[in-house]
Amino acid sequence: MWMVLTTILFVGVTATVRYLEGEVPAPQAAFLRYAIGTLLLTPSLITLIKIKPNKPLMSKFLLRGLVHSFGVTLWFYAMSVMPVAEVTAIGFLTYIFVSIGACIFLKEKLHKHRITAVIISFLGALIILRPGFKVIESGQLGMLMATVVFTASYLIAKLVSKERSSSEIVAMLSIFTTIFLIPSAIYSWEPISIEALLILAFTALIATIGHITMTQAIKAAPMVVTQPILFLQLVWASMVGLFLFDEQFDLYVIIGGTIIMICVCYVSYREHVLGKKITNDVLQKVI
Repeated sequence: MWMVLTTILFVGVTATVRYLEGEVPAPQAAFLRYAIGTLLLTPSLITLIKIKPNKPLMSKFLLRGLVHSFGVTLWFYAMSVMPVAEVTAIGFLTYIFVSIGACIFLKEKLHKHRITAVIISFLGALIILRPGFKVIESGQLGMLMATVVFTASYLIAKLVSKERSSSEIVAMLSIFTTIFLIPSAIYSWEPISIEALLILAFTALIATIGHITMTQAIKAAPMVVTQPILFLQLVWASMVGLFLFDEQFDLYVIIGGTIIMICVCYVSYREHVLGKKITNDVLQKVI
């Protein structure tokens, strides 16, 4: 139940940003979303005051904030120009990239199931993008780049998760991402309507709640049980795109997204069988 609610909330985040349709520049929208999100995390921020300065750890927090600021800017841009379902489908690649990135950078063992999942997921992405059959647009490239950047962010999160709690990691991410978004937000700043500001505030609220419900879902059931439920995001996204934004139903996006999601579930199942513990923070989509 927690994971079902999570999928609804995350699609809600996507839908609210899509509703703005580029009314607010991507860097400005990303900044406002994270600035408001930081305010919502005030209780967690208070506990950070008690943390003793740790230069190596703080460097990782800073690096993650810098990396993540690029990712969310790319995501906001992609969301303003792409169908909701397509953004959701391509976003599933992040889970696969994290799995293979953990092998390369965190020295985790490279099992055959991870290699298989990456290859098949790549085919799923090709079905969605269909290079050679249609022009790959800037929004699609932006979303692909965002998945790679988010992967780097989540791998850094896995490193610091050994030293800090999930709430502290999320709070530090919000602080530093907001800070690093300031220059680009100022550069692209445009007058914003009250309606757009309220929409971004609502986006920050449901995104924050979504991360809480995802954490509860992961605590309540094994990843092998919760991961398949994430596929509902593609279902909800397709319905939202069709009924709210009159976006044409794209069978290729559904097929490609389904293939990628099956690979995500397969990796989760194999990791579960091997008795591995996947860190919650790595698999959380911080939007």
